[in-house]
Amino acid sequence: MRIPYWHVDAFSARPFGGNQAAVMVLDEWLPDDVLVAIGDENNFAETAFVVRDETGAVDWELRWCTPTCEIALCGHATLASGHVLLTRDGGDRITFRTRQSGILEVRREGEGYELSLPAIVTTADTSAEQAEAIRLLGAEPLEVFRSELGYNVYQYENEAAVRALTPDIRGLEQLGTDQFIVTAPGSRTDIVSRVFVPGGGVDEDSVTGSAHAALTPYWAKRLGRDRFTAHQASTRGGDLTLRLDGDRAWLGGPCVTVVEGVFYFAG
Repeated sequence: MRIPYWHVDAFSARPFGGNQAAVMVLDEWLPDDVLVAIGDENNFAETAFVVRDETGAVDWELRWCTPTCEIALCGHATLASGHVLLTRDGGDRITFRTRQSGILEVRREGEGYELSLPAIVTTADTSAEQAEAIRLLGAEPLEVFRSELGYNVYQYENEAAVRALTPDIRGLEQLGTDQFIVTAPGSRTDIVSRVFVPGGGVDEDSVTGSAHAALTPYWAKRLGRDRFTAHQASTRGGDLTLRLDGDRAWLGGPCVTVVEGVFYFAG
C-alpha cells in the first residue's frame, strides 16, 4: 500500500519552526491500531489522517494519532491538513468531519490560513487536586481555570515568569493526559503560553491549536476584545492570531511543507 504523505510545519512561515505534523491521505480507514502504529512510526506529536467524505455534507473525514493513542482534537495538524489539501486541490476553504469535535473548517486568510475550532470554556478551579500540579509546575500562578475536557490554564504575571518555568515533566506525566497550559500577557504579542502534555506523550508541545481554543475565550474576557495575537514560547516557537466568534475560536497562521512523499505499508 502506498499512502501519500506530507510533513508540514504548522503555524510557521519557514521550515524548522512552528509545530510538525504528518498528513496522510487514505482511500479508506485502516484499523485503529494501524493508525496509532503509523503515528508512532512518524514520531510527531500528531499524525493527521484524512479520508474523502462520501456523504457530501463535508469535504473530508479527519482523525489524529499521537505515537501512543488517538486523540479527540488537534489544531495544528488540522491546519496542516487544510494547507496540504487546499494546496493540492485548490479552493479557498475546506471542511472536516471529526469523531469527537464536530465539523472543523480551514480557510485561506492573507498569506496563511484560519482554522475554526470549538471554543473551550474554562472555569475557576480552586480544588485541592490543583495543588500538586502547581507544585510540579514550579511556581504559584495568579489563578487557575479548568475545563472538564482536561484543559488546565494557569495564568502568571508576565512572559518572563512563563519562560522561567522548569516543570517536573515526569511528575506531571503521572497526573494523566490533561493539558497543562501556562500563560501570561506577552511582551511582543498580546499573550504568551507554553503547553505540557506529558501524559499524552508530549512533554512540551511546540504550538498547540487546541490549547489556544481554550486561551481564546479565556483571554478575550480579560483583554476586553475578541481579536488578539499570541506566541507559544516553545523551543521551536510559533505565532498565531486569535479571534472569538460566538462559540468558535478562529486560529490564524501560515504553514510550510518540508517533505512530500509516499509512506509504504504492507497491510
